Amino acid sequence: MMRRWIYILPVAAFGLLAFFLFRSLWSPPPQVIPSALLNKPVPRLILPPLDERSPAFTPADLAAGHVSVVNVFASWCAPCRVEAPQLEALAKVPGIAMYGLVQKDKPEAARAFLDEVGDPFDKIAQDIDGRASIEWGVYGVPETYVVDGKGIMRFKYVGPITDEVLEQQLIPAIRLAQANP
Repeated sequence: MMRRWIYILPVAAFGLLAFFLFRSLWSPPPQVIPSALLNKPVPRLILPPLDERSPAFTPADLAAGHVSVVNVFASWCAPCRVEAPQLEALAKVPGIAMYGLVQKDKPEAARAFLDEVGDPFDKIAQDIDGRASIEWGVYGVPETYVVDGKGIMRFKYVGPITDEVLEQQLIPAIRLAQANP
């Protein structure tokens, strides 16, 4: 009888572990991840532009009196391709500036990506080595930030923007930032 438990116990433990691991695959991931930068000034970084077609945004741009939306993306990011139509729609919202931050990507690859899916950005900066992303608290691409007119981060969204996210989270965050200059 005791020998039987020696064989059953490891199988049962493995089954329990497998159950919890598989269950975590189907639970929705948290998209609103708290950031230490929320309600604080965004990092004051001077970054290079993507290319000659797109100047880089600066700390002064982020504190120029208008709400800014900063989207972190890369050409190698599949979800970035999925959210492209929502970014195009977002760029049409009055009173905001759209800025792109290219994370760890080759400029020619990022430009080809934007030429293919559309370029909704007013200005685009490069984060060649990922240090700027660390300063911004980026977990991974894509991520989107709402910055008020004084350069204070008011909202952070991790993951691709869907129509639902656009209407239920991002637009309200932009409206709130516009209402509280």
